Amino acid sequence: MLLDFGILKLAGGGRHASGAGLERAYLLLGGEVQVQWEGGSRRIARRSLFDEPPWCLHLPAGGAATLTAGEGGAELACQATANPRPFAAHLYSPEQCRSEERGQGTLRETSTRLVRTVIDNTTAPSANLVLGEAVTFPGKWSSYPPHHHPQPEIYHYRFLPARGFGLTAIGERAYVLADGDTVLIREGEVHPQAAAPGYAMYYLWVIRHLDGRRYTTPTFLPEHAWTMDAQAVIWPDEEKS
Repeated sequence: MLLDFGILKLAGGGRHASGAGLERAYLLLGGEVQVQWEGGSRRIARRSLFDEPPWCLHLPAGGAATLTAGEGGAELACQATANPRPFAAHLYSPEQCRSEERGQGTLRETSTRLVRTVIDNTTAPSANLVLGEAVTFPGKWSSYPPHHHPQPEIYHYRFLPARGFGLTAIGERAYVLADGDTVLIREGEVHPQAAAPGYAMYYLWVIRHLDGRRYTTPTFLPEHAWTMDAQAVIWPDEEKS
C-alpha cells in the first residue's frame, strides 16, 4: 500500500514522541492534546468527529513532534509514507479544512454526504499523502458513483451510534463494516459505500500519491456516471401521472 496507518490512543497525560524518517500526518479523532513541533506549539481539542472538522499535524520526513494528551486522553489517526521532498511542517486547523456536501441535488439526496479535505495536491504539492474525512448520513450512499484510481487508499470507519454498521464493495468483494474497521483499496478497485438506516458512518480516507501519477480526481465507472446529473430521472418517475 506504500502507507503506514494506525490509531494512537493516549491516556491522560500520555506522551508520544514522533521522530524523523517518514512523512507523517496526525489527525485528531477526539480528546485534547498539546502538539509541539519545530516552529510551533498548540493545544487542540475535538469533541465529535461527526460534527466538527479535524485538526491535523503534517510533518515532513525530517520533522519531529511531541504529542501530550490532556487529562481526558486523546485519540489520533496516524498516517506515514516515504517522501524525500522537504516541506514545512503545518498544523491544519478546522477552518483550513475544505468541507463540501457532495451528491447534493441528485438522486433525491440518497447519496448526499459531507466530505472534508485536509491535505491534497493543492494544499501540499510536495506531500505524498492525501487525507480527508467523509460523513455519510444514515441510510445514504457515499463514495458514489462507483469510482477508482491507480493510487492506493485506506478507509477507517466509525459509526454513530457505535453499534451501527454499513456496507462496502471493494472491487467484486462485499463487506459488512463495523465501528473501528479499516479497509485497503488497491489499484483500480471501485469502492462505493452505504450506511445502514439509523446509523451515521464516518470514514477517514488517506491516499498515497504515486511517482509521476499524483492523485487529483477519480475515474467514475461510465455505466453509472449518469447518476451525477441533477436532471436524471429515477424510478418511480414522479413526473408521470
